[in-house]
Amino acid sequence: MLNRPCRTAAIHDLSGFGRCSLSVILPVLSVMGIQVVPLPTAVLSTHTGGFQDVVLRDLSDFLEPSLAQYQKESIDFECVYTGFMSSESQIDHACLFVKSFPKALIVVDPVMGDQGKRYRTYSASMCARMKDLVRTANIITPNVTEASILLDEPYSTVPWTSQQCRTKLLKLSELGPEMVVITGVQLADLTMNNVGYDRRTNSFWRVPCSYVPVNYPGTGDLFCSILVGAYLNGDSLPIAMDRATCFLEMAIKRTFSYGTDPRYGVSFEPVLAWLSEEPYLDHYESL
Repeated sequence: MLNRPCRTAAIHDLSGFGRCSLSVILPVLSVMGIQVVPLPTAVLSTHTGGFQDVVLRDLSDFLEPSLAQYQKESIDFECVYTGFMSSESQIDHACLFVKSFPKALIVVDPVMGDQGKRYRTYSASMCARMKDLVRTANIITPNVTEASILLDEPYSTVPWTSQQCRTKLLKLSELGPEMVVITGVQLADLTMNNVGYDRRTNSFWRVPCSYVPVNYPGTGDLFCSILVGAYLNGDSLPIAMDRATCFLEMAIKRTFSYGTDPRYGVSFEPVLAWLSEEPYLDHYESL
C-alpha cells in the first residue's frame, strides 16, 4: 500500500488561456487526490482553437532529460497519461517514457482531430506514430473522429447501431488497450453517449449524456482526467465513465447558460468540489 498519493506523469501541452490540457488536468486530478507531475510538451499563450497570433514554445527537448532525472532520483509513477503531441519526436519521447515505467497504468488520449477532420498539425505519418503509442496503452479515450483515424475507417455522421459500436470498440482494443472509451457517440436511438469496453470482463458500457449545441475546447481533457482519477481511486470503468460524464454535463450546462465565448472553455471551477464528493452514480448501462 502506498504511503503517498498516486502519482501521475502528465505528458501534455500547457495552454495558458482557454481551459484545456494541463491547465485543467492539474486541478482536476489534484482535487481527486492524485499527485500530478506535469511534463509540458509545449507552452502556448492560448489554445489554438480560434485565437490569433498564439505564442508557442516547443519543449520537445525537455522530456528525455526529465525522464533521465526521474530515473536517477528513483521517482516512480503509478500512471503515465499522454495527450496532444505537436511532433513525431514528442510521440517517440512519450513511448520511451511509457517503456520506462512498465508497472504504471498507461492512459493515452489520442488527440488527433474532431468533427471528421485531422488537426492541421497532424500528418498521416504522425497519426501512424500515434497508433504506436496507443498500442502501449491500458486505456485509450478517442472521440469519434479519432476512433475512425485509428481504425483507418471513413468518418461518418450517421448514428451507430449498438452492434457497430461494439465492433469498433473491439477493433480498437485489438490494437492493444485493455479498456477503450469513445466519447461523443450518437447511437441509432438518437441519444448522445460515451461508450466503453473492458476486455478483462468482456463488457460493453454506455453512459447517455445531454447534447448542448456548442463545442468547447478542453472537454476531452476534462473527461479523460476525471476517468483517470476515478480509476486510480478504485472505480470500475463504467463508474469512472459515469463520474466523468456527470461532471462534464454540470460544467457544460452551467457554461452554456451564461452564453460565454466558447473559446474561453468550460467554466468547471465552480463545480470542481463535486469531484471530492461520493455521489451515487447509476447512469451507466450495458451496451
